[in-house]
Amino acid sequence: MNRTLGVCYYPEHWPETQWADDAARMARLGLTHVRIGEFAWSRLEPRRGAYDFEWLRRAIDTLHGAGLKVVLGTPTATPPKWLVDEMPDILPVGADGSVRGFGSRRHYDFSHDGYLQECKRITLALARALGEHPGIAAWQTDNEYDCHNTTLSYSATARSGFQEWLQRKYQSPDALNRAWGTVFWSMEISDFSEVELPNLTVTEANPAHVMDFRRYASDMVVRFNKAQADIIRAHSPGRDVIHNFMGRTLAFDHFAVGADLDISSWDSYPLGFLEDRSDQNDDWKRQFARAGDPDFQAFHHDLYRATSKGRWWVMEQQPGPVNWAPHNPAPRDGMVRLWSWEAFAHGAETVSYFRWRQAPFAQEQMHAGLLRPDSIEAEGYFEAAQVAKELGELEGELDDKAGLADVAIVFDYASAWAWEIQPQGREFDYFRLVFDFYRSLRRLGLSVDFVSANTPSLEGYPLVVIPGLFTWSPALLEAIKAHGGQVLIGPRSGSKTPDFAIPQALPPALPDDVLGVRVSRIETLRADTPVRVKGGGTLQFWREYLEIGADTETLLSAEDEVPALVANGNRHYLGGWPDQELMRSILQPIAAAAGLTTFDLPEGVRLRRHGGHVFALNYGETAFDLAQLVWTGAPLLGNLVLEPSGVAVVEISGTES
Repeated sequence: MNRTLGVCYYPEHWPETQWADDAARMARLGLTHVRIGEFAWSRLEPRRGAYDFEWLRRAIDTLHGAGLKVVLGTPTATPPKWLVDEMPDILPVGADGSVRGFGSRRHYDFSHDGYLQECKRITLALARALGEHPGIAAWQTDNEYDCHNTTLSYSATARSGFQEWLQRKYQSPDALNRAWGTVFWSMEISDFSEVELPNLTVTEANPAHVMDFRRYASDMVVRFNKAQADIIRAHSPGRDVIHNFMGRTLAFDHFAVGADLDISSWDSYPLGFLEDRSDQNDDWKRQFARAGDPDFQAFHHDLYRATSKGRWWVMEQQPGPVNWAPHNPAPRDGMVRLWSWEAFAHGAETVSYFRWRQAPFAQEQMHAGLLRPDSIEAEGYFEAAQVAKELGELEGELDDKAGLADVAIVFDYASAWAWEIQPQGREFDYFRLVFDFYRSLRRLGLSVDFVSANTPSLEGYPLVVIPGLFTWSPALLEAIKAHGGQVLIGPRSGSKTPDFAIPQALPPALPDDVLGVRVSRIETLRADTPVRVKGGGTLQFWREYLEIGADTETLLSAEDEVPALVANGNRHYLGGWPDQELMRSILQPIAAAAGLTTFDLPEGVRLRRHGGHVFALNYGETAFDLAQLVWTGAPLLGNLVLEPSGVAVVEISGTES
């Protein structure tokens, strides 16, 4: 695999006389890919049917002439004003019933059939005009689905589309009534046209109703993306189709969107995400304010790699201070390089920086680029140059295939929707729960893959972790039965049917031949009232009362003697949300039983195994000596003493884990 660097560029923002110099500087820096065009609809079609693609063709010619490969974005994230004036009902409607107007971006409703046709029209025109250009290596569909919470729209268009979707799913109102339990609170319907959207209700809406609306909204994103991907493949053959996902964005099913992509990518902003999307306390945020959370980026690298069968990029990598978080510090020296290498450690093909030059105007003018607004090199430029140099020096030295990781975590977007709909406790958040497991596994030095809740096989993974799964798919249940490795399930897994009802046999709704356990009741806990577990640590936020069968043993109990962790052979069930102390005491022996070697890593040091190499990264502020670990092979990159912001690539010469 040829690991490459790229950048995001906006030729329409700069004089055409500047393009050639920019392209030459990009090439000298060691960049190979340039993303353009994703916000340019008003320049590509200033009036209906008055296409102007020639400036874009000249820009592609210029970049291609400098030896650069172009990723061309479809411009559908920013419909122009003339189109909004023609079709004002394409504007999305918030949950409060207010129209979200023109004046920024992502001002469209995924469910609007007319807008879908307009997007197909501009994509087709672009693909016919430029799809065979030798400079175009790939396409990006739209930009950042669900950015600014735009998956859900409560418009009249969404209501009619949802009603049609329900009619196809249920066929009859009686079937819907049974599935939703509408007899409760006298919500029965006699015709699909009577179904309203689940907003602006006096109190909470029926959870099955909301769940189906979330499924519908996700399907609309999948439909929207597929329409563009199909056109691109038909008229620009041989080019990869990519979309750039975002961090901690769960409003649609990324596995379903990824099925129509060649490459999943995502936009990585470690410092912005630490401020804006982290559940950690202020002390943690101060500690990593200039480095970013040691696990947040890796989590998304691993997740999005899974959504497109292994091929993935970082489309936008933070190169300096951003503009959108509550606070926007500058990265610590070396961190832009570290973030880049971390992506390659997790199998990225390309890391692309956002953006080439800081814009001196409009909404993102405070967002750093590789160049300052005066075209002088910014700090991130030199770190990108160092990465480019190191990639060249290591070409051919690194493994192309990572192989399976030590651990598989089952990840499920529907579970995120379910626990948002019915959290039961203020702190219960699916992402947070899964992330806690992920962080603990990483602190143990283990590498992680994510798999879909519909996976047909878990073969090859010594350890599988399944936290908070809404409902079981038949495929996953069969995969668990066939799996010979260690399995850790819970908490809250299998606690609902697909129709959002409590299973008749009670959660976790597992057959007795899988694991004999029943959850008789649950309680949610204030953050300051956790339940202590014998031997150390606590259950926080969520706690289950377990009844176990004769073949199931209790491994850990709470101080009130209620089982906390039970097992039947290699299958374990955890009846609550453990704090980090308890999490470690649970995961370490299960990992050992799976034959995995674990370490006690500092808070800021992380490892990622990739084939015959281990990548080591130091987010912390204290040096760490890698020689104390069980493998001490010679570094291909960096040193065994890992300084703050340090990166090392070490050949495995001892125990592989």
